Amino acid sequence: MADSFSSFDHPDYAEIVVVRHGETAWNADGRIQGHLDVELNEVGRAQAAAVAERLFREPKVFAVYSSDLQRAYETAQLIATKCGGLEVVKDPDLRERHLGDLQGMSRREASKTNPTAYRAMDRGQEIPGGGESLDQLSERCTSALQRIGMKHLGERVVVVSHGGAIRSLYKQANNKNKRCGMIPNTSVNVFHLYEDNWIIKTWGDVSHLSQTGFLQSGFGGDRTSG
Repeated sequence: MADSFSSFDHPDYAEIVVVRHGETAWNADGRIQGHLDVELNEVGRAQAAAVAERLFREPKVFAVYSSDLQRAYETAQLIATKCGGLEVVKDPDLRERHLGDLQGMSRREASKTNPTAYRAMDRGQEIPGGGESLDQLSERCTSALQRIGMKHLGERVVVVSHGGAIRSLYKQANNKNKRCGMIPNTSVNVFHLYEDNWIIKTWGDVSHLSQTGFLQSGFGGDRTSG
C-alpha cells in the first residue's frame, strides 16, 4: 500500500477525487436515469470494489461525499469502508441532472415519443416535467464541490457523483472551452480546488478496471456522458 498522508502537503488547496458511480442496468441499456433511483448491477459493484481498492492504495482519504442516489451512494460506501471505515456524507446537490419527462426512457424512445423534451435535453434547456437546464445543473454541482473543497483545504477527499454532473465540473475548471469526452463508470478525476481556482490533475482514469471493463457508450446526463 502507498504511504498515506497524515496531513496534506499543500494546505492552500483541497485534492478532490471525483468518481462516477458504478454501472447500472440502465446504463447498459442506454436508459435515461436522471433522478430516478437505480441500483448498481453486478458489473457496477465489481467496478466500485476495484476503485475502492485503488483509492485505498493511494494517499489517505479524509472524507467521502456522495450524491444521495443509490447508484452513487453504494459506490461511495464501498470506497469509504475500504478507506478506513469512513462515514459517507450524502449531498443531494451532487445528483445527476433532472431530466424531466424523459426519465426512464431509452434515447430512441424519448426522441420518438417526446421530441420537444428530447430537443430541450440536447440543447441544454429546461426539460418539461421539472427537468433542469445545463446551467442549473452546473450551478448546483459546482457550488457543492466548491463548498466541499473549502471545508477540506489541505486534505484529500472523495466525491462520488454522475456523468452529467461531472461534465459540469470539468467545464467549470476549463472555463467551458474544452470538451471532456466520455466519462466511464468509476472513472477517477482529480481536481485541486483553491479558493479562486480549479485545476484538473487527472481525468477519466480507468486503469483500475482492467478486470471488469467499462461501457464504451451509455447515457449519463447528456448525450455524451458515457
